[in-house]
Amino acid sequence: MAKPEHYVIIGNGVAGGEAAYHLRQRDQASRITMVTVGRLLSINRYELPKLFTEPNLDWRDFLLNPPEYYADQEISVRRNTWVTNVEPTKRQLVLRHRETLSYDKLLIASGGGRHIPEILTQYRDLMMKFGTYEEARSVCNALPKGGHMVMLGGDMIGLDLARALVKGGFRVTVIGKDFLFWPHQLDPDEKESFAQVLRDMGVGVITDYGAASIAADDRGPAVRRIVLASGETLDADVLLSFCGLMPSLAFLAGAGVDLERGVLVDPHLQSTDKNIWAAGDVCQIWSPEEKQYRFYYGWGNVKRMGQIAAFNMTGGDESISTFQDERLVVTGSGEIDSPYWHYGGDSGG
Repeated sequence: MAKPEHYVIIGNGVAGGEAAYHLRQRDQASRITMVTVGRLLSINRYELPKLFTEPNLDWRDFLLNPPEYYADQEISVRRNTWVTNVEPTKRQLVLRHRETLSYDKLLIASGGGRHIPEILTQYRDLMMKFGTYEEARSVCNALPKGGHMVMLGGDMIGLDLARALVKGGFRVTVIGKDFLFWPHQLDPDEKESFAQVLRDMGVGVITDYGAASIAADDRGPAVRRIVLASGETLDADVLLSFCGLMPSLAFLAGAGVDLERGVLVDPHLQSTDKNIWAAGDVCQIWSPEEKQYRFYYGWGNVKRMGQIAAFNMTGGDESISTFQDERLVVTGSGEIDSPYWHYGGDSGG
C-alpha cells in the first residue's frame, strides 16, 4: 500500500489556507501540515482595517476558518514555529528549535513583510507595524479617537487602511513622494491626478517631499514628530510605513531554488525544484506576455494561487492567468478603486 503523501505549507495566510483546503479535497488520504510563525490560526489580513470602523471585532472575526475546521479536515497547524532552512535533497525543513520536518511536496506561502526604504531604516523602530492581528490591534489601541495617523509611502495596502480611518473619523496624512499607489505603475501626471482624488476623499497627501528625520515625542509612547525635506514638521499620534512588501524567504538561502526578490515559479507555480511550489506575495511568476518574472498582488490573485498550487501539487495541470487588468480607476462616486481592494469571503472551507 502506497504511503500517503505529506504536503507541507510554510505560511497560513490566504494562499496557504486556500491551498490546504483544496489539497484535502483532492487527496483525502494525505497528511497536511501548515507551519507558521504566527500564534493565531489563519486570518484574513486584508480585512484588518475593519478594526477602525467596527472596534468591537476581535481576532475570531478575522479567522479564515473556525478552529474546529482544522480538526475536521485533519490539517495540522504548527504555530509559533520558525523555518530556518529548507533542504530539498533530503526533502525536509529545519526548524529553529532544531527539529526537522520531512515533506513529499512543499508549498512556500510565507507572504511578505513591510519594506523599509534604506533611507528610513534607522527609524524602523519608531514605526508601528500592521501585518498581523496583534499588530493591528496595537495600532488601534494607540490611536486616540479622532487621532492623526501619518503613513510613509502610501501603497495600496496602506491606502485601504487610510480610507477606513477617514470613515472612522480619524485624520490621515500620507507622505507619498515614493511608493504612493504601489504596486500600480503610474506616470507623474497620473499619480498627481489620483493623489488629488485621495485628497477629495479626505486623505491628506504630500507628494513633493519625503521624510528627512523622525523622532519620538514625550507626549505618548507612539507619538512621533516627522520633519520633511522641506523643513515642515508633522506630529503623528501613530506612524506607519507602507512602502511595498518584501517577500519573507530568508529560510531559502542556500536551498538551490532560483530566487530574485521572490521565489521564481512558472505559471503552474512550480519552482526550479520539482517538489517545491510557491503562492502568494512570496513568488514571482513568469509572464509570457511580458517575458519577465513578476509579482501578482491582491486577495483575488493570492487566493487563486493557493487553489492552483494545490491542484498542481496533486497531479493537475493548471496555469494562472498572467494577463491582469490592474488599472487604478475613479468610480462614479468620485472615489479611487483598485483591483487590489477587491476582497472576498473565507476560503473554500
